[in-house]
Amino acid sequence: MQVDVLNNKGAKTGRSVELPDEIFGIEPNDHCIYLAVKQYQAAQRQGTHKTKTRAEVHGSSKKLHKQKGTGGSRKGNIRNPLYKGGGTVNGPEPHGYSFKLNRKVKDLAKMSALSHKASASKIVVVEDLKMDAPKTKDFAGILSTLRGNNRKSLFVVPEHDDNLYLSSRNVPSNKTVVLSDMNTFDLVNTNVLIFTESAAKLFNEEEAVEAEA
Repeated sequence: MQVDVLNNKGAKTGRSVELPDEIFGIEPNDHCIYLAVKQYQAAQRQGTHKTKTRAEVHGSSKKLHKQKGTGGSRKGNIRNPLYKGGGTVNGPEPHGYSFKLNRKVKDLAKMSALSHKASASKIVVVEDLKMDAPKTKDFAGILSTLRGNNRKSLFVVPEHDDNLYLSSRNVPSNKTVVLSDMNTFDLVNTNVLIFTESAAKLFNEEEAVEAEA
């Protein structure tokens, strides 16, 4: 798949980048995408929900009245769950929601999401940007040209750049990530995927390494 490289004004530079069909042209597996997104969202949950049992709530532990002979039920102490302010029975306890997903499934999910974006022509490649200083206004102007009317964008760079990161972090509806940190949720949760030229070329390098192996 050939993609034209654009400059920061959205015009063609005359260069193009080959995106390998082994990654961007496969038959998407939507179930793997679902599993990968579910795993990502589950890992974001703090799991700190908690209620107190009758052993933890405040109140006297003295038995309210004798066991028999009153004509009433056996209540125990004031921390009984039947009373207001009493403990909760079988309430939620802190626990994690994360679960394991096989590496092959996660890789297939990512490639499936990339193939969806490629088939919908939602991939843009721009020449490498170099910000001399953090400037959100400049980056926002470049981004508005590249993503057009699309509401959300994912800007992918080959490695971390402080000036580029600081320039992009406050731009609405955009997320800038390093290629190695790109995940399936980010791909699904964006309207247009923007690669810098260097980041896009890394896919071919990875394919070459795997072929040699």
